[in-house]
Amino acid sequence: MRVIDNAFTFDDVLLVPKISGVLSRGDVSTDTNITEKIKLRVPIISSNMDTVTESSMAITIAKLGGVGVIHRFNSIEAEAEEVRKVKRELSFVVSSPYTIVQDATLSDLLRLSEEKGVSGFPVVDGKKLVGIISKRDYEFEKDMSKRVREMMTKDVISSKGGITMDEAEKILAKNKIEKLPIVDKNNFLIGMVTSKDIKLNREYKFASKDRKGRLIVGGSVGISGDYMQRAKALVEAEADFLVVDVANGYLERTADVTKELKSRFDIDIIAGNIATKEGALNLKKAGADAVKVGIGPGNACLTRTVAGVGYPQLSAIIDVAGSKTKLIADGGIRKSADLSKALAAGADAVMLGSMLAGTDETPGMIVTKNGENFKFYRGMASINAFYDKGEKTGVTSEIGEYTPEGTEMLVPYKGTVIKIINNLIGGLRSAMTYLNAKNLDEFKKNASFVRLTEAGKSESKYL
Repeated sequence: MRVIDNAFTFDDVLLVPKISGVLSRGDVSTDTNITEKIKLRVPIISSNMDTVTESSMAITIAKLGGVGVIHRFNSIEAEAEEVRKVKRELSFVVSSPYTIVQDATLSDLLRLSEEKGVSGFPVVDGKKLVGIISKRDYEFEKDMSKRVREMMTKDVISSKGGITMDEAEKILAKNKIEKLPIVDKNNFLIGMVTSKDIKLNREYKFASKDRKGRLIVGGSVGISGDYMQRAKALVEAEADFLVVDVANGYLERTADVTKELKSRFDIDIIAGNIATKEGALNLKKAGADAVKVGIGPGNACLTRTVAGVGYPQLSAIIDVAGSKTKLIADGGIRKSADLSKALAAGADAVMLGSMLAGTDETPGMIVTKNGENFKFYRGMASINAFYDKGEKTGVTSEIGEYTPEGTEMLVPYKGTVIKIINNLIGGLRSAMTYLNAKNLDEFKKNASFVRLTEAGKSESKYL
């Protein structure tokens, strides 16, 4: 038996200030890489939990400079579609725009519009562009059987591929149109530019984008059942990375699946969860481009209570940082100070669940109880998450074999997630000025911690 002394979490320590030449929060950069290929402007990832991240959350977080990971507790097609929604949102040129055929009826058009969340479509015959239909073309039409060909604009203004944003903006403005189809030499539709997307691109200058100018997004897979089919669908939907999502990253199966996925697909893999250097090196050897660190620190996680297994999160980050592996601190972040300490200890980014729960961007309805508004939040190892996963994915097992390691709760409604992210990053920027750090590499290098007594915790408002 071996007993390790002095393992700490965030409230056990404070960062020690240094003489600083960094005058302002605005003088620091929060850029980070979560893998060698994937860069974020802010070190925040929204958790792949079914009460936290679907496309709405992933879109907002990516616009702010972070990234979201779509949860896997749904059908394969549903998860892939959430990825596609993110990819379409801020793309300057939408490479696979929604289309409609000219023989479709107004009824078909309205149904498609509601399903896809857009009001106008290029009209195609096979792949060839034959028209465009916008809301103004059918807004006052009453005949549900009327064909699209009778309502569409046939004289379509389009452009060839390779157009720049400035060029597209000039064409849209000159012709007073909102949509510009992109076609090849055969007039086959290959993309679409909209005035909305141009405006969004101008507005969100610090958004996390791929090489095509689209928002980045991750997808998640498990280590059994449909993981290979799910991974294939996510790669085809153009997810930027995959998260191998399992509570116990020490299982040999976790490394085996990581290795299998890495050999099959040309995509970055983030694997976890682990809490030690040994666990990180094992997954790194299997091909993981980054690891998720955290066994039991999450607000909705009961692993430490149920299994008695875990590692205080700050010490876990420090230990894993010794592996020289890109690492994401997953769990235990409850305030901006925790974010700062996690990054100073060696994390490249943090994954947030409970902090983002209850916001407008999370899935689910607002519930009113005793005059106050709430939203539902649960750990993915909770009993109802287990049931729901089986219903949605078709993968079931005997409930008698399952001991829940997660809880569920109502959390107060918080409004938009934007305020939370801005507050977190504001706190981080402030911490960086105290440590004379213009970037996160300097922040890690300059960081030193002082251990707190109980009186010190009280003085720091931690008790």
